[in-house]
Amino acid sequence: MAAFPKRDEHSCLTMKLTTTAFLALATLLLANCNKEKAAIDARTDATKAAIDDEKRAVNAAAENATKQADLNAAESKADIEAGKDVAQAQLDAEKKKADAEAAAAKAKVDAAAK
Repeated sequence: MAAFPKRDEHSCLTMKLTTTAFLALATLLLANCNKEKAAIDARTDATKAAIDDEKRAVNAAAENATKQADLNAAESKADIEAGKDVAQAQLDAEKKKADAEAAAAKAKVDAAAK
C-alpha cells in the first residue's frame, strides 16, 4: 500500500487559511445577497401597500360618486314630479276657467234671451 505523502505544516496552514477565507467570502456574499433580497422584498411590500391604499381610495371615491349620483337622481325625480304637479294644477285651473267662462257666456245668452 502506498502511504499518503506527509504534508508540511506550512501547506496545512495555507489550506486552512484558504478554506477559512473562502468560507468568509461565501458568508459575506450570502449576507449581501440576503440584504439585497430583503431590500427587494421591502420595496415590493411598499409597492403593494401603496397599490392597496390606492384601491381603497378608488373604492371610496366610487362609493361617494354613487351616493352623489343617487342624491342627484332623487333631486331630479323630485323636480320632475314638482313640475308635473305644477303643470297639472295649471291645467286644472285652466279647465275651471274655461268652465267659468262657458257658464258666464251661457248666462249672458240667457240674459239676452229674456
